[in-house]
Amino acid sequence: MAKSRNQKLKLLYLIKILEEKTDDNHVLSTKQIIAELEKYDITSERKSIYDDIRCLQEFGYDIINQKERPSGYYLASRNFETAELKLLVDAVQSSKFITYKKSNELIHKLEQLCSKEEARALNRQVFVANRIKTMNESIYYNVDKIYSAMAGQVKISFQYDEWTITKELQPRRGGQKYEVTPKALAWEDENYYLVAYDAQAEMIKHYRVDKMREILLLEETGDTSEKVDPAQLAKRTFGMFGGEETTVRLRFINRMAGVVIDRFGKDVAIRPDGSEHFIARVDVVVSSQFYGWIFGLEEAVEIISPDHVIAGYKQLLERIRARY
Repeated sequence: MAKSRNQKLKLLYLIKILEEKTDDNHVLSTKQIIAELEKYDITSERKSIYDDIRCLQEFGYDIINQKERPSGYYLASRNFETAELKLLVDAVQSSKFITYKKSNELIHKLEQLCSKEEARALNRQVFVANRIKTMNESIYYNVDKIYSAMAGQVKISFQYDEWTITKELQPRRGGQKYEVTPKALAWEDENYYLVAYDAQAEMIKHYRVDKMREILLLEETGDTSEKVDPAQLAKRTFGMFGGEETTVRLRFINRMAGVVIDRFGKDVAIRPDGSEHFIARVDVVVSSQFYGWIFGLEEAVEIISPDHVIAGYKQLLERIRARY
């Protein structure tokens, strides 16, 4: 009997079948493998299946021959474990900066990295009710351009949008272009932010990537004097709002130690202050969001120094009190 043109692709189809149909809990017998190959117009015999699987094993595929019932073959190792894929799917589905359309596309690609049975579990992994998603499909190209600018150490220009009361996005500053030096990309509070140096304002600023459009890489070399560590930035900044970076001393009751470590990291400077309190010394960007974090902790925290941060907090509280 003449062989089909797919016969030469037998090994490729065989590993495809094992990748899609098998895992630790699902095996295929030799008879079932032969039947699956026939769907691709490939004929095979039991002995040739043994030889093909041995060949794939020698190449490096972790194919196990399970002897106990149900007996058969399965692909034991993959590039990603199922638990790792579930974490990735969780991140994609819960991320506000990824659109519904792109979320579905990414999850579909992740599903192809495991068996079809495991893919069903991935699809049911997480559901976030009423999740607000960005509508900006160009965010992925924005990120790519920003990384290119950082690699080339050049400035970028862009328009920056804001929402109006009519629920429409419109450019800030009448459409005037922003020009900055990209320093880093940071994921904070489920949003993607560009951390950039604004030479005109002589300070570091933050921009929501999904609100940036018409990004252009400029020929002008960017500022290279200041390096930005996104991890350290996240500890100092509250809600990615700008402000003056200051060393602040805060006095907490002891039960707040976990809150402080979660916020500032395990290396935060802490010393006991009596038997029921401790003092933390932290570097923060002082903003209304920082003061909001302090206010939310109520009597569990007190700002010790510096004086201008204490004065700023008092002024904010007074302005709020005056409204009511």
